[in-house]
Amino acid sequence: MESKLILDVQNDTVNIALLEDGRLVELNRESRNENFSVGNIYLAKVKKILPGLNAAFVEVGYKREGFLHFLDLGSNFPTISAATKIALENRRRVLMMNKVKAKPELPKNVVMADMLKPGMEILVQVAKEPISTKGPRLTTEISLAGRFVVLIPFSNKISVSHKIKVNAERNRLRKIVHGKLPSNYGAIVRTVAQSRTNEEIENEIQVLIERWETALVKLQKAKNTPELIIEEISRAEAILRDHLNPDYESIHVNDKAVYEDIKSFISLIEPNKSSIVKFYDDELPIFDVFNVTKQIKSSFGKIVNLRKGAYLIIEHTEALHVIDVNSGIRSNAGGDNAQEDTVFNVNCEAVDEVARQMRLRDMGGIVIIDLIDMKSSAHCQQIYERMKQKLSNDSASHCVLPLSRFGLMEITRERVRPVMYVDTQEKCPTCMGSGSIRPSLLFTDFLERKLDMARSNLKTSRFRMYIHPFVYAYIKQGFPSIALKWKLKFGLGLKIYPDQNLSFLQYRFVDKDRNELDMSESTELQ
Repeated sequence: MESKLILDVQNDTVNIALLEDGRLVELNRESRNENFSVGNIYLAKVKKILPGLNAAFVEVGYKREGFLHFLDLGSNFPTISAATKIALENRRRVLMMNKVKAKPELPKNVVMADMLKPGMEILVQVAKEPISTKGPRLTTEISLAGRFVVLIPFSNKISVSHKIKVNAERNRLRKIVHGKLPSNYGAIVRTVAQSRTNEEIENEIQVLIERWETALVKLQKAKNTPELIIEEISRAEAILRDHLNPDYESIHVNDKAVYEDIKSFISLIEPNKSSIVKFYDDELPIFDVFNVTKQIKSSFGKIVNLRKGAYLIIEHTEALHVIDVNSGIRSNAGGDNAQEDTVFNVNCEAVDEVARQMRLRDMGGIVIIDLIDMKSSAHCQQIYERMKQKLSNDSASHCVLPLSRFGLMEITRERVRPVMYVDTQEKCPTCMGSGSIRPSLLFTDFLERKLDMARSNLKTSRFRMYIHPFVYAYIKQGFPSIALKWKLKFGLGLKIYPDQNLSFLQYRFVDKDRNELDMSESTELQ
């Protein structure tokens, strides 16, 4: 299986698409203005204690207070709380980790009101991003994730991933980490550390320790509460940190600055793979070239089509996600056995697509799949095993239950971020939903007027126009084509490109510096 990562960098967002064997399996959209993400560590202030929930609301700088439950305090909270208090009270002397005295672990018989008071300043980490009307979910179990190791300050425990089965390898990794960690530091060894050299693991531990020590200095200099102490790396770098493997064939980026950041990051974590990062410098939209736009249009929405007429209906609610499997027009004459085989085949295709959709849309919480009823218990068991196998590459924690007597499959999946939503229905850009548009036959005349406006009113001689592929094909046909006539009239600085993301009578203009030009009707009237 070959994996490609495509980054479409725009002025306000970064769109990240992960392709496996050319098929879109993950899609992420990261705002370039929003820096509130999972992994961020804040010096926060307790706002309110909720005795009934044994929890607290904590202010972290978001429009809604974060939610901190007692179970998320962690056993080392007394030590972390004492160290934070020392750092804030003595700002002249740098807090040394080896000087911090470990406190007894958090007793199990206490409640949140015994540990926190309104106005108290504490260190918290974002465990889940804000979802719907809820604020972020917080934890005080501070950790810094690396590629091979997760560093845990104020702890002395070393754990090794359960997925590493060989005892000799587990002992080797534990010995490496134990020899490198100073006092008051714990760690979790990740699965990807298996077979890695001593030097690679030790270097990463040193980088994580230096990062935490830098954060302690920033904590002591904090003047306002809440304040960001450690910012998590970007979503693109987090995907590379957690998922980069030998199957990665290439990483394509259409922005020079982001390209340099990604290349630098790859050189740090996998020096021998830095050559797979490639800068995309063509004028065509990068998602169009790698067939991402078409897959987004066909994969999102309420109805997702399968082969030979079968389809899925996907409904999202606040509590859960419901997926209904339909055979559509598919049929098979030949008796009960043939019908059972047809149903089994449809359910197999549905399971494959549902596993992909869960990763693609980042579904979290409860997922209910209403499969087509099967009489064979062997087929039911095969469908259950197939779903578990298809989700084996999913990094999010999940649990799959066998089919119920009603033919329902229940899945729980870790909810860390809001579900990815892409509206695939296109609103008419000309009538804006009113139902009446200018004659499409005159659309080329309308575009010619816009070209003249761009050249005359905006004083621009070099610009690019993006239009729907069908319109692009129409103006390029014949000799001399409409496109050639426009080039002769408006100059060779005019470049015309197709864009699959545009609806039929939509267009956009971009100057030589890739800045969007305002060609709206209001601008024309001015």
